[in-house]
Amino acid sequence: MVTFEGEKMARIALHTLGCKLNFSETAQLARQLVAQGHSIVEWDGPAEVYVLNTCTVTQQAERKAHKLLRQVRRRSPEAIVVVTGCYAQLRPEVLSWEPGVAVVATNAQKPYLAQAITDLLAARPVQLPQPTGWSFWPTASGEGRTRAFLKVQDGCDYKCSFCTVPQARGPSRSAPPEVALQEALRLAEAGFAEIVLTGINLGDYGKPHKADFLTLLRTLEAQVPPSVQRFRLSSIEPNLLSDAILDFVAEHPRWAPHFHLPLQSGSDRLLGLMRRRYRRALYEERIEAIRKRFPLAGIGVDVIVGFPGETEADFRETWQFLADLPVSYLHVFPYSERPGTAALQLPNPVPWPERLLRSETLRELSSRKRHLFAEACRGATLTVLLETPEEGLAENYLRLRLKEPASAGSLIPVRVGESAFPTEEWDPFCVSEPA
Repeated sequence: MVTFEGEKMARIALHTLGCKLNFSETAQLARQLVAQGHSIVEWDGPAEVYVLNTCTVTQQAERKAHKLLRQVRRRSPEAIVVVTGCYAQLRPEVLSWEPGVAVVATNAQKPYLAQAITDLLAARPVQLPQPTGWSFWPTASGEGRTRAFLKVQDGCDYKCSFCTVPQARGPSRSAPPEVALQEALRLAEAGFAEIVLTGINLGDYGKPHKADFLTLLRTLEAQVPPSVQRFRLSSIEPNLLSDAILDFVAEHPRWAPHFHLPLQSGSDRLLGLMRRRYRRALYEERIEAIRKRFPLAGIGVDVIVGFPGETEADFRETWQFLADLPVSYLHVFPYSERPGTAALQLPNPVPWPERLLRSETLRELSSRKRHLFAEACRGATLTVLLETPEEGLAENYLRLRLKEPASAGSLIPVRVGESAFPTEEWDPFCVSEPA
């Protein structure tokens, strides 16, 4: 540790669990700490301060947070340990019981955390503000110096029965279009070739401002320079993915034909119990609307298995629905009981071994979907953004490996199966029934 202009400068290690919003907020915290003179180092190395940004979506995420904190304590018993994030927002008392944790900061306190760390190092009293409401903290993070994740929306007004996000993240709120544009221009200046728009409920962008999501897309398209060669949308609720948004993406080549739509269940009965704002018919119609405009679009799906009351028949209905849908990959999650959620009151919990078995069955289906999607792209000309000289992502989210290396960070057209090959196995095969 060194002293600079009366302050103690430290090596600070940061680690992030959870979603891209958490990653963008960690990146913003890192920029603030560097501006104060500190150095950012690897989590596994020696440091004077360790900051863990936590997630609380599943029990596994919470257990991992405790495991990481105990590893730090064994490795660096004298270090200052700071915890923030969604787990810290909902269960601060549990994290404060961990030996050596000096500060537990809520999500609402994240913007003030850099100064709190500097105060800790200088042995000054830490006085984190106690916000009475939720503000929007503009953040962004880079990935491999090729893609950047720009947070434009935070929080959620939905009341899904399995989810703690509204408690952990607060109500839906957004960056004003001019603030989002300013961040996008900063990322363009930093040299990123792709910007991914992220949010907790991205399609709900606009609150409390009078601009809607489509207005934001048009603003970015019109004013961000062509050095940003690609924009991409992160996860968006199916009931918020309008034809107008799809038409905009179709009409503007910079916007990637890649859509990730949470489904959660293929059973209308379970969707009702989950308090989702759509049913199977709407979800299927949205997939058809995407495929009509983008025959080779990448389409991802979130699905939860083992929700309370899910019978074997419900699961098979979900499996068949997904098997029949022309989607590209699945993100599968076994249901995890979350304190304070309405789903805890539902009868007939599914045993954990059955949840895990159903998860594995859908992951096998996802693997087959990925292979079939890769095969469908054979012979197509796609544009790959190289993360390394050999490998990168196409506009439809197909990961490709080049036959001949090129410059990392470049965006180049390739013919799939000739100058570039999917990293997935190449052999197509039929999708079989679940065992």
